[in-house]
Amino acid sequence: MPANSGGHLLLRHTLSKIVSDMITDMNVNRFATRSLQDPRVLRILFATLDAVDPFVAVQKHLPKIEGNVYGLGIGKAALPMMDALVERIPLASGLAITKFASSSHSSLYPVFLGGHPIPDARSIEAGERALEFVSSLKEDDTLVCLISGGGSALVAAPLIPLEDLQSLTSSLLASGANVLEINTVRRHLDQVKGGGLLRATKANVISLILSDVIDNPLEAIASGPTVPSSTTRGDALAILMKYKITKRVPGSVTKILEPGSMLPTFQQQAVRLQNQNIIIGDNKLATQAALEQARPQGFHAEILTNELQGEASEVGVMLARKLRDEISKRQRPFCLIAGGETTVTVKGNGKGGRNQELALAAVSELKDLQNVMLVALASDGEDGPTDAAGAVVTGESAGRAESLGLNAAGYLSRNDAYPLFDALGDLIRTGPTGTNVNDLVFLIAT
Repeated sequence: MPANSGGHLLLRHTLSKIVSDMITDMNVNRFATRSLQDPRVLRILFATLDAVDPFVAVQKHLPKIEGNVYGLGIGKAALPMMDALVERIPLASGLAITKFASSSHSSLYPVFLGGHPIPDARSIEAGERALEFVSSLKEDDTLVCLISGGGSALVAAPLIPLEDLQSLTSSLLASGANVLEINTVRRHLDQVKGGGLLRATKANVISLILSDVIDNPLEAIASGPTVPSSTTRGDALAILMKYKITKRVPGSVTKILEPGSMLPTFQQQAVRLQNQNIIIGDNKLATQAALEQARPQGFHAEILTNELQGEASEVGVMLARKLRDEISKRQRPFCLIAGGETTVTVKGNGKGGRNQELALAAVSELKDLQNVMLVALASDGEDGPTDAAGAVVTGESAGRAESLGLNAAGYLSRNDAYPLFDALGDLIRTGPTGTNVNDLVFLIAT
């Protein structure tokens, strides 16, 4: 060995470490806003999503498979999940359906884009492609389905016209219905959902699933393309009645769901049981990573819940009051972590998402508190139909808003969180993160 080889190795290691640290710093700073500059908090947010990296999760949980293997990725995390699969197993063929194109993904499989959160014509084409793909497989083939959130809208083979599906989806999203309820309705109006891919293929099926639903109910994640539905048409109709939207949805919907319908129900057909469904990442994994990162940063940390749900504005008030109460009970600095998914009943015509709405509801509750912060973000980087992942609230937010002539209560009344936080410089804009495991909220006092 040359005398200076050890020096070269050390230099290479040092340069590699510098590059790695630079990349990490860039990723960490994606979470920064005007009020959120504390590097400790930024590292917590980064670690939270890094723990549910879809590429790593697929490679960690992928079982040993022999014979002809085919891959089908569906959802917002489809590309990194498919890339992980093709790196590990030589595929006979593959297909990915997602929301955003990426030039960095493998060229070994075609990519189709669908509409989200409202399905569109691309979603219909994607559904047709998916059904054609899986139906061409044989009994000795293995199909690896890589499923993540967003798949319900991105892939569709509806029993109703597209325009009616879009109208129904819009009504459900605005009604305050949660994802379990929305996907229950969807499953009974579509040939892909509720085990549709299993019905369409002869292949053995292994599904690796990144969960974006509280408690990981398999039939709800992307509406369960590889999981038989446990619900009935009556259950779906009851949800429309619960939110008083039966008169607003198209007649084609109620015609299928109403009692005595003679139309075929795909969900009631027998589904083969020789398939595996494996959860590879979820909200609990993300919050645990936040906890493990917060403690070495010097924070007294605790996970409050992974089942956060309810009206976003009400949850925002509840969490802000929790933070206010804990200031007198806990030693600073502390970080309380919550995960789940809230809903918004749309009453105005503003711009925002459930995380921004949750944060906006906390503004007045945290007014004038010193060195506190509430951070709310969507793990996929997309909060509602906006370019923001969420928002940051501090004890100074209310006063800063007032100084700009902005009334938080007025913005909240019209579901208009985005422009207020944009004016404050406290929108979190990560861009699409490539993962999707529900929402995250951090209550912080320093």
